[in-house]
Amino acid sequence: MGRRLLGALLIVTAAAVLASAQKATKWTLAHLADGQPDFQGYWTNATYTPLERDRDLGMKEFFTPEEAAAYAKKREQIENSQSKEDIHYDNVIWQQEKYAKVVARSRTSLVFDPPDGRIPELTPAAKALAAVRAEYNRTHGPSDEASSRSLGERCISWGNEGPPMLGSTYQANLQLMQAPGRVVVRQEIMNGIRIIPVDGTPHPAKSVRLLHGDSRGRWDGDTLVVETANFSDRTPFRGPPATARQDIFTGRELRVTERFQRLDADTIVYRFTVDDPGTFVSRWSGEMLMRKMDGPLYEYACHEGNYGLANILSAARVEERSAGGPTAP
Repeated sequence: MGRRLLGALLIVTAAAVLASAQKATKWTLAHLADGQPDFQGYWTNATYTPLERDRDLGMKEFFTPEEAAAYAKKREQIENSQSKEDIHYDNVIWQQEKYAKVVARSRTSLVFDPPDGRIPELTPAAKALAAVRAEYNRTHGPSDEASSRSLGERCISWGNEGPPMLGSTYQANLQLMQAPGRVVVRQEIMNGIRIIPVDGTPHPAKSVRLLHGDSRGRWDGDTLVVETANFSDRTPFRGPPATARQDIFTGRELRVTERFQRLDADTIVYRFTVDDPGTFVSRWSGEMLMRKMDGPLYEYACHEGNYGLANILSAARVEERSAGGPTAP
């Protein structure tokens, strides 16, 4: 009996020592053969955290754990409370993903600077431009031609690709890959692939303008810092409609700075700063979490059997004929 008791005590003690050792083992960031910190893998930035803070929350930057859980539950209920009259895809089915959305780090908004968690006011020039665009939209039909429709409907960009990368309504997944002198960010939607030199390659001339800008990276210790410039004035960065504004526009002066910091095996803290002096009265910054997930990514075949755009335009012509208005040839 004494031996059995002693044996049991030894087993319990050994298990406790092993558990303690495992807990004490500190995760160490691996480095690749060329010295780059290893950020490779599949990640999701899905979140319930809104881009901007609810004005009622004032300067409250963080939820309590209980408040964060309640907010996440409320957002989930809203997403799953689809009206029977809404004949779009069934949210309960098509938004079942292999990850869980979270309230990132208990933040009340992704934007943390300015301290009120709100995107700064537009400059006078940007307000004037917004007024011109609003008047154009008022006097021109949204289906006059293909270019009148959104970049998302035209399978060009959802805007989640960024930078900054604000996630998407569903399939908010991405893959980080690395090669000597390069970091690659591959998005599941819209199949966006951003190749970022980290070897000192300079930006091209300012005359070269790209929808998602031109990215150049560097390593600040083990943190990846990416500077993106050379944007066009049609940059469409957006987050999910449920959590981010869809009226954000930018100018050719836009510069975005991103910082990727790997906290542990399963987490990357992603921070960004938007600096566009021609559009906003001040720069603004935000933070998201990128969480490890199981791959692979799947092809987002947006144009595969995509009859939507053609049907939208043809239906608009039918309406015009019915109303006796102009018709396209």
